[in-house]
Amino acid sequence: MKKIISLYQRNYDGDHLVRDEVVPGAEWVLAGEGAATRKYDGTCCLIRDRRLYKRFDLKPGKPPPRDFEVEQHDPVTGKSFGWVPVGDGPEDRWHRQAFERLTGRDRGGELDGTYELLGPKIQGNPERFTEHELVAHADAAVLPDAPRDFEGLRSYLAEAAIEGIVWHHPEGRMVKIKSRDFGLKRIPPPAPP
Repeated sequence: MKKIISLYQRNYDGDHLVRDEVVPGAEWVLAGEGAATRKYDGTCCLIRDRRLYKRFDLKPGKPPPRDFEVEQHDPVTGKSFGWVPVGDGPEDRWHRQAFERLTGRDRGGELDGTYELLGPKIQGNPERFTEHELVAHADAAVLPDAPRDFEGLRSYLAEAAIEGIVWHHPEGRMVKIKSRDFGLKRIPPPAPP
């Protein structure tokens, strides 16, 4: 899964917030194309051939971890993005726990794809999951009422208890925007019953 571009340009020389200027290649969102889905606040994972991988961002000048698969390189920042297999160490226990839960429910269906790892020990658990879960990006909740203009999105995200929005184009392209891109604090979702 390549790094998803933002809908709006960012003020890199100032406050790092977005401004009302569309990123080249994201114009299709404003043209009404694609479906808006909920962006979850966790950590990205990949399942390929029934094996779990975790997202890894390699900073310039750092040695890559063993078995690092580069998927994309950003020539501006010098960072490389890709995947490393989930291992047996304690740092990957939540990945393994979620994967075991997913495969335990699986009835032999296709699992390949990208997922968001969510749960009590992930990113401070802003999604308020009670157990560690892998949520398929393909199954993200559709947001039919999500606006597509700058002010409309800022207002929508100020009131929504979500991290952000990802638009999926039928041709496979994706674009995202997050509450914090506007300088907004996320409203926490309701606690589970």
